[in-house]
Amino acid sequence: MGEDFVLDNSIVMTWCFKDEVNPYADHILDTLENATGFVPSVWPLEISNVLLVAERRKRISEAGSIHFIALLSELPIIVEQEPAERMLKEIFALARKHGLSSYDASYLDLAMKKGLPIATLDHRLLAAANQSHVPIYRADGM
Repeated sequence: MGEDFVLDNSIVMTWCFKDEVNPYADHILDTLENATGFVPSVWPLEISNVLLVAERRKRISEAGSIHFIALLSELPIIVEQEPAERMLKEIFALARKHGLSSYDASYLDLAMKKGLPIATLDHRLLAAANQSHVPIYRADGM
């Protein structure tokens, strides 16, 4: 059984677009055969927003978006809910402290709260994780 981790949207969306192929992200996808990815409650909205923008820019069709969402639903990804008050206080403060968006701070916060490493391609989030002593997920063989 693999080690569970927090899965940032920067990894997930590389799986959707052929021009964003990334060996680390592809390896993360492979690890989901034996591990679980945890994501914050904002994740489904992030996924849908990226897909909507991509549809509007003709990067993906409506059918392609529906297909990608169906594929994601088959993966062992757990969406962790957060109370609104916590989002407006702790996660907001964490975002301010590290110069992150509130969305990115929600991934960092989840990793800190659950004591899990984070898988991300986002450079600011990587820096914030390092400053916060949150380990970066190193998939076996990478």
